[in-house]
Amino acid sequence: MNTVHQPSFVELFTPKLVTVLREGYRAADFRADVIAGLTVAIVALPLSMAIAVASGVTPDRGLYTAIVGGFIISAMGGSRFQIGGPAGAFIVLVAATVTVHGVDGLLLAVLMSGIILLAVGLLRLGTFVKYIPYPVTIGFTAGIAVIIFASQVKDLFGLTLQGKEPGELIEKVPALIAAAPSFNVAAFALALLTIILIVGLRRYRPNWPGLLIAVGAASVGAALLGLPVETIGTRFGGIPSTLPLPALPPISYDRIVEMLPAALSFALLGSIESLLSAVVADSMTGRRHRSNCELVAQGVANIASALFGGICVTGTIARTATNVRAGARGPISGMLHAGFLLVFMLVAAPLASFIPLAALAGVLATVAWNMAEKHAFAALLKASRADALVLMSTFLVTIFSDLINGILTGFCLSALLMLHRMSQAVAVETHSRPLFAEDQADDASGTRERYEGLDRDILICRISGAFFFGAAASVGAAFDRIGAQPKAVIVDFAAVPILDSTAAATIEAFLKKAHKRGAHIVISAADASVRHTLKSFGVKRPMVRFAADRDAAVETARAAIAEEKA
Repeated sequence: MNTVHQPSFVELFTPKLVTVLREGYRAADFRADVIAGLTVAIVALPLSMAIAVASGVTPDRGLYTAIVGGFIISAMGGSRFQIGGPAGAFIVLVAATVTVHGVDGLLLAVLMSGIILLAVGLLRLGTFVKYIPYPVTIGFTAGIAVIIFASQVKDLFGLTLQGKEPGELIEKVPALIAAAPSFNVAAFALALLTIILIVGLRRYRPNWPGLLIAVGAASVGAALLGLPVETIGTRFGGIPSTLPLPALPPISYDRIVEMLPAALSFALLGSIESLLSAVVADSMTGRRHRSNCELVAQGVANIASALFGGICVTGTIARTATNVRAGARGPISGMLHAGFLLVFMLVAAPLASFIPLAALAGVLATVAWNMAEKHAFAALLKASRADALVLMSTFLVTIFSDLINGILTGFCLSALLMLHRMSQAVAVETHSRPLFAEDQADDASGTRERYEGLDRDILICRISGAFFFGAAASVGAAFDRIGAQPKAVIVDFAAVPILDSTAAATIEAFLKKAHKRGAHIVISAADASVRHTLKSFGVKRPMVRFAADRDAAVETARAAIAEEKA
């Protein structure tokens, strides 16, 4: 008999880097990875700084995240092509954490989230992320896109707000409207130029580094023309040209308890985002990632990122897709991408001071537009009322509450709707047994005659479908509608793949009533798991007898009736 191979611990957690090297890594592969790594680094350079600024921290922390976290994710991860770094999906959570708890609190939450991800991966819980429904994924992604765009309106239009910019969208919109008179034409022009260049280059020169060219052009234009716009230099004083030494953030028991909700949020979102990115890479390449190995790498990467002063790190879909399209052969391209970013920071850090914040806002505006999954959103709205309800609930709760509540709301709604559909799929048929078997045709034409004679002493109840708590009420009602009081009752479980405790209790109550009336009870075609659950609830001898199939059950019932008459 063939047995399914169960992968060992070593097989589950061997990094893809080891797998690629074992397969044979040649000079041609290295050259391809160098080109892919450089391409992704050019994309990641402005994007990492833009995400950091939008998250409420200095731009250098975005680079630390991409360099340290990105290297570890590629070196230890379970995907051949995953590129790690700061992600737009974290902007809202990181900004809220920094606002309430400060940068030290953020670093501790990132460190804790890494430990949580490490534990989740080692406990092999990564496979459960695949159970998040598609409408939930699209809904929270679209919600994040809206929030990211809203967070960039201030810098897109060069607005000057009175006081700190509110984090909540409901509070943010009135504040932005009130600041409308401070509209900066120069900042808006730079943002618009950046967006036009990114979109145009993506369409007409897709192989060119559009993000870097757009940000570079905006920076040169602002410097040469002396435009009155805010830059990285004027707001943050530039960025360092070296990595900081690793250091632990302040840790205490009270602080750990205080930061635990944020850490759990980072871990949940990080696991979802990274595994979705790995799935995208799989679909583009025909490869398969190791989900739990990937989560272990994400955990180590977040711990290291926090030690070096970085923010949340995860697998990023856009950069991973860029890596695949650039011809990467394996994880070395991701490691080289981190190395190139480090070189850029060491060599060109002073130039970052000239980057206008409006240009970075333009970068994130295009990221938000591309994140929104507009076609999938529209398709789900048309698919069914259930999908539309889950989609819109997730989308709206994400926007007006927070991301985690949005995911939980969508997931719970999806689960309830799925249970409702499954409960409707469970059916109960009750009928008496024909007096004659219908195993032969009755004439030369091959047609069967209808047998009118029925054995009124035997009632057959046939249940079909997954019988669980959601269907227990409807099945119980069907049992209650049975008016006849036969001498034997057969319950056929041939079409029941699943039986839970609530369903077993429903069956036990029905059979107990029939047994009290003196009926003989036979359980037909119950598999081992169903029979075990039934026996746990008292559905066993001497109250019932078991038969392998329905015909055997009928013979058992007839024998019991005959024995009683004798």
